[in-house]
Amino acid sequence: MAARVLVVEDAEPIRTGVGIALTEAGHTVRTRADGDGFERELAEWQPDLVLLDVMLPGRDGFELLTVARETSNAGVILLTARDGVEDRLHGLRTGADDYVVKPFVLAELIARVEALLRRMGRVRTVLEIDDLAVDVEAGLVRRAGQEIELTATEYKLLAFLAGRSGKVVGKTQLLTAVWGYDDYAANLVEVHVSALRRKLEAHGPRLLHTVRGSGYVLRPPS
Repeated sequence: MAARVLVVEDAEPIRTGVGIALTEAGHTVRTRADGDGFERELAEWQPDLVLLDVMLPGRDGFELLTVARETSNAGVILLTARDGVEDRLHGLRTGADDYVVKPFVLAELIARVEALLRRMGRVRTVLEIDDLAVDVEAGLVRRAGQEIELTATEYKLLAFLAGRSGKVVGKTQLLTAVWGYDDYAANLVEVHVSALRRKLEAHGPRLLHTVRGSGYVLRPPS
């Protein structure tokens, strides 16, 4: 189930990157560079969740957090470079549901977003592709009713692909989402895809396909 996520972040590269990652995860996203019009977005668009930078021009994130808590039931995750204990405690005491310190790995941020949305009852917890079931909340994978043991990296890789079932995902996108960087040797992805594919195919026909020159796609057998 797609959720509505409002991203308020003044740094354009972060705002754009987070917006793209959330959209690829299946959510509907709006972004703003500051707090102008924040109340209107809450009232009219009614987001399910707000990602809120603390150090904004004009009204800062703590002030906007107070506004959100007074006027909306949206979940709120604070984004900030300020990692002091007092800052985190202040944010949580003001009503934030979570607190993510910059720089962050996009895959971790998306995981935190979806964990909060699950607690709010806004996203499904089991992704199914043919006879494959990925229980996101429990971190379990089953195929044809049989549990499959995966390494932590293989599970992240599978969960990312399962969340985009039927869509081709490039190696650079996988490096960024699963490992947190995009300038490493592409064969790192190939090695883990190969291991994951062997484990999946031990219980049935191929689900994880290579699209030559483009990347990988998880889809039911033809």
